[in-house]
Amino acid sequence: MMKKVIVIGLDGFEPKIAEAMMARSELPNLQNVREQGGYARLGTTYSAQTPVAWSTYSTGTNPGGHGIFDFLSRDPKTYLPVMALSRYEQKNAFVLPKVVNMRRGIPFWELLSARDVPSTILRVPCAYPPDPVKGRLLSGVGVPDLRGGFGTPTFYSTRKDLHADQSEKVVAVNVEGDRVATQVIGPRDPKTKSDHKFDIHIQIVKEENKIVITSQGQPDKLEVQLGKWSKWLKVRFKVGMMQSVTGIVRFNLRQIEPEFELYASPVNFETEEPLFSISHPKEYAHELAMKIGRYYTAGMAEDHDGLNLGRFDEAAYLDQCRIVMRERRRMMEFELGRFERGYFYCLYDTPDRLAHMFWRFREAGHPSNRHHGYNAEYAGAIEEHYRECDAIVGEAMKAVDDETLFIVLSDHGMNSFQRGLNLNTWLYENGFLALKPGVQPGESGDFFQNVDWDKTKAFALGLGCIFLNLKGREANGILNEEEAEQTRQGIERGLSGLVDPERGAVAVRSVSRREQIYSGPYLHEAPDLLVNFSEGYRVSWDTPLGGVPQGLFVDNHKRWGGDHVIDPALVPGVLLMNRTFRAQSPSLVDLAPTILNALGVPKNAEMEGSDLLS
Repeated sequence: MMKKVIVIGLDGFEPKIAEAMMARSELPNLQNVREQGGYARLGTTYSAQTPVAWSTYSTGTNPGGHGIFDFLSRDPKTYLPVMALSRYEQKNAFVLPKVVNMRRGIPFWELLSARDVPSTILRVPCAYPPDPVKGRLLSGVGVPDLRGGFGTPTFYSTRKDLHADQSEKVVAVNVEGDRVATQVIGPRDPKTKSDHKFDIHIQIVKEENKIVITSQGQPDKLEVQLGKWSKWLKVRFKVGMMQSVTGIVRFNLRQIEPEFELYASPVNFETEEPLFSISHPKEYAHELAMKIGRYYTAGMAEDHDGLNLGRFDEAAYLDQCRIVMRERRRMMEFELGRFERGYFYCLYDTPDRLAHMFWRFREAGHPSNRHHGYNAEYAGAIEEHYRECDAIVGEAMKAVDDETLFIVLSDHGMNSFQRGLNLNTWLYENGFLALKPGVQPGESGDFFQNVDWDKTKAFALGLGCIFLNLKGREANGILNEEEAEQTRQGIERGLSGLVDPERGAVAVRSVSRREQIYSGPYLHEAPDLLVNFSEGYRVSWDTPLGGVPQGLFVDNHKRWGGDHVIDPALVPGVLLMNRTFRAQSPSLVDLAPTILNALGVPKNAEMEGSDLLS
């Protein structure tokens, strides 16, 4: 039995890159862990997504046991996409809504708590609202911004030809002399559907390449240098007669002239007065801020949408990634400094976010490079970041003693994303999805606009999920059991081995039925079919929210040029321990039993994995 278990999570850490770097002695701390115990590729989940995989890590069950299958799900009453990680319940208009975590199952730290074993858990996904725990927990992926989404940035510009894309806000501003008056956009008013706003006044100081933002926030004057990220600005939105909501925002000044352009991050929860609790105990998030300074509280800290939409460049994104990593490292070092026994976990999300945005520079022929340019300077950006992660592992190892089990793992790997499949268009062309009379693909828009549900047998939503239009389940369901089976078989036959005619490559390796890959109490919530893509492919950008565009295959022109939502066999994670372990086919479901047993606590009956140390 161990006194301590320390786990460092490196989201999206790719085995092929890590193995090559270890072979070249470029990751000495990871290699040290490997030599002390062992290394293996780690089996991930269906599908290989952060919330799905870390929920399996937390509960020791497949997704059918915890109910998280994707970032998105669908409302069977409306067919519309909904956030799958949490939901808000409100009894009436006079009380605040209650947040409900949609990750079910029992996380293993609850079993530890029941045996009086403390935990320190930093930025764990799918723990919003936070799980009660003996010790401290800070929620990670799943915590929204102040508007309730995964990230709503704002772009201010004097240009008149700009339009908002995806979840961003675009604000047209005028420069009068050297001044700009505008507002930070805050939460929506559920009654009026309008946005609450916070006034800011901007003075442009051209000779110093900076602006000064004056407001009633904290600080009352905030300098923003050209091309640099500002410090945090605390803002307060008045949302009622006696009510206000606080948040924090930071800025990146893109341009002063000839056009003025300013980027504002999504407004994050402020730790002292968060709209909803983001830690356990509730005051812990602010206590941590008092020790290390203000930090990103939104689950998606890195502003990949800002880069994806071209609101700032790769250099600014790298700077922001470094800021996030420094924040996280300060958290880790502070908590490890007072960690004496039990379970410690800290997740670094940035390896995943950075690889999504910089993978294209590993492939000069990537379609994205034709649109956004190729910069050889960034070809080694992922490797450079892995070295930073290795240094963090080395820092964490300072807290390891003879009674410590030390684990480094990633939830999945990373791969190229060069081509997308318009999955709903494929369903349309093969007779499984119908559009209203006179409507053709490309005229439908997102959210299944103009889909004829009375003639539709199946539809795609999220990242490779297909749902059948079943009688008694969907609002306009048309399929009985026999027809549903015929539909499943038809989709399986048609999609499995599907070839991209332009490249002559197999785009889809296989299609999995939910009963083949999931089991447990939440099986009925799973997509009916899951599409397992080949390397280089994924669902198109138009698929997740229910689009039906023209054509089947499309080049991925976005800067987001790497991805992992493909056949899970192609994107395993990494696993390193400082103790010899069973290295043959370890899986994420094995971590919870392993950690519990190391701390002398038995696993529960629901856990499917086994102790890797036994």
